[in-house]
Amino acid sequence: MRKQLISSIIAASLVMSSVPGISAPITAEASSVLMRGEIVSGVNFRTAPSTSSGKIIRMLKKGETVDIIEVTNAYWYKVKDRNGRIGYVSSSPTYIRTTSTSNSLTKGEVIYGVNFRTAPSTSSGKIIRMLKKGETVDIIEKTNANWYKVKDRNGQTGYVSSSSKYIRLVGRNVDNLPSAGNKNSNSGNNNSVVKGDASELAAKVIKAGMKYLGTPYEYGSDRNSTATFDCSAFVRRAFLDGIGLTLPPDSRQQGEYVKKKGKTTTNWRNLKAGDLMFFMSYRGPKKSDYSGINKSKQTINHVGIYLGDGRILHTYSKESGGVRIDSIAGKHWEYRFLFGGSAF
Repeated sequence: MRKQLISSIIAASLVMSSVPGISAPITAEASSVLMRGEIVSGVNFRTAPSTSSGKIIRMLKKGETVDIIEVTNAYWYKVKDRNGRIGYVSSSPTYIRTTSTSNSLTKGEVIYGVNFRTAPSTSSGKIIRMLKKGETVDIIEKTNANWYKVKDRNGQTGYVSSSSKYIRLVGRNVDNLPSAGNKNSNSGNNNSVVKGDASELAAKVIKAGMKYLGTPYEYGSDRNSTATFDCSAFVRRAFLDGIGLTLPPDSRQQGEYVKKKGKTTTNWRNLKAGDLMFFMSYRGPKKSDYSGINKSKQTINHVGIYLGDGRILHTYSKESGGVRIDSIAGKHWEYRFLFGGSAF
């Protein structure tokens, strides 16, 4: 089942048709691609994102790969095929499975030997080792004006000078790097009132979450890092980046937080885009696997962000490919759903 679901990682494109205030598609920057796509079942390659106005260029066959250039809307990808032809294909997981590219994280190339330290300081940061010219690192965050927090090829996390004398960015633009200055404490909630129209707030949260599509999963991930996420860390980061709201650090506390808002539902179809969804533990893929269960007595095991249009933005395992989008109806997500509601 997980393999079948992998393909919806970036489908829904901020759910433009469902989330007010979002009208532009997610588009790759010049000559780059958002994701790779593998065709899992023959599908028509069209000149436009429509079965009526889009003429069929050809049939993309099972096993073919394409470059996904843009998430045009909730139902279509703009892609480039092996021949360099650009067109549109259904984003349904029935037809295409997506995987992340090397641009999932910002990469840094060392252009002059530089010390790799335990802290962002030449005085208090002990030298781990010297990063050599030509090495590449994953840049986790821009800690301040002078330092990057990075992960090296061995998986070691530390700090390196952000001076262009030592390191050159490749991939995502530095302006999009998470900044340590935007972080809040892991403890408790930010009880300040978040002002704004609910649909606008939802759009901002979803937009913030979508930029982390493909980010790897790690259980118990660092709440102050964007290199990896577990389910609650991802939700927390989307709200923090999107509207400056600091949610509690784990899914059960987040569930209590939403309940205190007093606007919850046990029917996921009544949810609005941007609402949080809470789930019990997995017991099987079939509806019958959850029959006879008193869900009011179940413990929250998972959390995600509802996108509208029957889809959820979340992360739940290494095998599933990290942050992704899944359909709810008729899946174990529907059967495991406990309740959901707004966090603002």
